[in-house]
Order: sequence, then C-alpha cells, then structure tokens
Amino acid sequence: MSPVTGARVPLLPDSKGGVPPATVSGAVFNVANSIIGAGIMSLPATLKVLGVIPALVLIFVIAFLAELSVDFLMRFTRAGQTTTYAGVMREAFGPVGAVAAQIAVGFTNMGCLIMYLIIAADVFSGNNRQGEVHLGVLQQWFGVHWWNSREFALLVILLLVLLPLVLYRRVESLKFSSAISTFLAVAFVTTCTVLAIIAIVEGKTQSPKLVPRLDEQTTFFDLFTAVPVIVTAYTFHFNVHPIGFELANASDMTTAVRLALLLCAAIYFFIGLFGYLLFGDSTQSDILVNFDQNTGSAIGSLLNVLVRLSYGLHVILTFPVLNFALRTNIDEFFFPKKPLLATDTKRFVSLTVVLLVLSYLAAVVVPDIWYIFQFVGSTSTVCLSFVFPGAIVLR
Repeated sequence: MSPVTGARVPLLPDSKGGVPPATVSGAVFNVANSIIGAGIMSLPATLKVLGVIPALVLIFVIAFLAELSVDFLMRFTRAGQTTTYAGVMREAFGPVGAVAAQIAVGFTNMGCLIMYLIIAADVFSGNNRQGEVHLGVLQQWFGVHWWNSREFALLVILLLVLLPLVLYRRVESLKFSSAISTFLAVAFVTTCTVLAIIAIVEGKTQSPKLVPRLDEQTTFFDLFTAVPVIVTAYTFHFNVHPIGFELANASDMTTAVRLALLLCAAIYFFIGLFGYLLFGDSTQSDILVNFDQNTGSAIGSLLNVLVRLSYGLHVILTFPVLNFALRTNIDEFFFPKKPLLATDTKRFVSLTVVLLVLSYLAAVVVPDIWYIFQFVGSTSTVCLSFVFPGAIVLR
C-alpha cells in the first residue's frame, strides 16, 4: 500500500522550505533508545521469578510479537489519512478509540519517565528499601550529605541535563544523545557480562533456576507479576509515528524497527542471564542496587561504579525521547484544534515544564520501580503493544 499524501513531509517544516529528512541509522538509535529503558533493570529479577528458560523464551517471543504489531500499525497508517497512533485508532473506532490510545500512551510514558528518574536516583543517591540501606555513587564517594540526597540530586539532573534536551522540537535532534545512550547500554551489558564470567570462574555464582520454583520467596501469583516487566521492556509503539514520519520514506521504519529489536533482544538476553547469574536469589527489582556492595578489590569496585554510572546516564538520555511522545500525545488530547505544538513556544514550554515537575514529584514519592512495572505492564502497555494493533487489524 502506498503512503498517504504528505507522509514524506517533515513534521516540523521551516521557513526555508523544509528540514532534511531523518536517516535510517538515526531512527534505529531512537527506536532502540525508546525500547531499552527501565525494563532492562528488572529483567534479571524476572529470571529469578520465572526461571531461566521461560524468561528467555518470552524475551524473544515478545520481541517477535512487537515487530508484528508495529508492522500492523505502519501498514494501516499508510493505508489511511493519519500519522499518529491516536489517529489510526480514531479511523478504526472513532473518537473513543483515539481517547483510549491517548490515555494508554499517557499512562505508559509517564510511568516510564518516573521509572527512569527512580533509577537515576538509585544510582546517584541510593535508597532505603525494605530495611536494606543501599548507598549511591555520590554517597560512597563523598559521604551522606543534603546535596546528594535523592530529592536534590534529581532536581540538579532535571535542571542541568534533562531540561535542555526536552526543549528540542524534533525527535531527530535527539539522535546523537540516543546514540550515546545506546552505547552506554551496550557498555553496561558488557561490563555485567565480564563481572558474571569472573564470578563463574571464581565459583561465586549460585546454581540458577531453569524453571519456576514455588517457595517462600516466589508464589504462584508472582509468576504473573513478572511477565508485565518483559512486555513493558518492548513497549515503544507510541514513538513509531514521531520517528517513522520524519524519515524520507515511511517504509524505512520497518527496517529500523527490525534492526533495533534484534539489538535490544540480544542486550536483554545477556543482561537477564548474566545479571541473574551474578546475584542469584539476591537479585533486586532494580539490579543497579546490587552493585553497591564491596567486592574487596579496586578493580571490582571500579567496575561496579562503571556499571551503575553507565546505565544511570543511559536512562537520563532516554528520558527526552519518551518525553517527546508523551508531550505530543497530551497536547493532542487537550488541544486538538490548536496549531502544531512545535510552533507555539508558550504552549510547548509550559507543557514541558509541567511534565518535568510531575515526573519529579512522583519519582520522589514512589520507592520501587517494580510497583510501576506491575501496574503499567499489565494495563496500558499491553494495550499499546498488542491489544490495539490487533483490534485495528480485525476492524
């Protein structure tokens, strides 16, 4: 099916006759950055709950289903007269469908942004969860002070790092930060793999569970709460349209998605397996928390710090990509008849600041990313990833 008229037109035309189209490589990095978020931190914990074999099978099965659902979305978008997820739902189910998509995107993206800030706070300022005190990198280096508390550290990150990035008006402008973010994710996985191999050689790892084992730590209900983590880890459908329609050819998005999913599935496989082997039954819902322990050697301690910093910086650089889709979705929901958001500076800046403030306050209040995973992964993300695309095809 041929693309609709205007599908190749940039989302934000300029006064000089249009901006250059996005590149496939840039789209791959932006898609991969959208996929690899907070989910990777809890994948080792899903192996602890589900066992190695079921969890790894789910990692690849859900990746395949995610690629299939994105193909559905792009195919029916090109067949219709819209370039947004909510627009496709509107064409299939009317205004109710559009509202359902917008609400699902809002819940999913906001939940992910909160999880990213929680992870960043865990990295730099540690946490006190269930009576266990885990120090952050700043506290290990300089001791516990007011200026390296979770609240103040997050505030500094928001003002000095995130605010300048979220003020970009085209998602293509984030391709370099997305490339750095993807590199940091690969560095994180590589370092974890090295640490796990060293632990295996030294005989410090526990025998992993290959299948679920119901005991005092894992109940039958826990098996179902772990699955949404993997579903959430592959939920990027809200960014398919913003990224895809900045390409010269919308059909190139299929190639970008497949390459990004292959990269992300490999990363998920290695971090899930080696992260679980490294910490066994003591694996936390946010595995970065496990890396605060003293290894007894300078090299081991350095690697622990590098692991935490690499992924802490990764989620910080991923934040603007998801914020882009969330901001566009909320603007479409509340101001459907207003001019393009990127052309209205007052509305653009106001909405950006409000979203930053709300995500900051929620990250300070919510103590654990696992709770958000269980809620978002079993409601809005499963709708965006599988229920809505399947319903569109049936319609």
